[in-house]
Amino acid sequence: MPDLPRDRRGQRVALCFRPEQPVMADLQQRFEHGQLVATPGALELLRELEISSSYLLERHLSGDWGDVPKEDAKENEFSLKYGFRVVSSYNVGDNGQRIWIITESDRASTCLLLPEEY
Repeated sequence: MPDLPRDRRGQRVALCFRPEQPVMADLQQRFEHGQLVATPGALELLRELEISSSYLLERHLSGDWGDVPKEDAKENEFSLKYGFRVVSSYNVGDNGQRIWIITESDRASTCLLLPEEY
């Protein structure tokens, strides 16, 4: 199982979920996402802000890495070519909240999480 966020007791906290809408309805998918998992905090924040997980997943899978430095975007492109982990970061809400999306190197899973849950 990929490295997923853990709570204070060391227990995994990511949950399998299904996006609200089919992923990649409009954009071209550049890589596979595998099993979709999300932390309770990420799911709650998306619910509170009324942001679709499908929307963020589509951006991630199409190569829109969100709000990352140029170096990180370049690293993601390298990772796609050579099979390493891919990480996106999206600013959401008005209070500087972020959602990270991480797809593991083997493309077996993709996790939505809050940075503080990493």
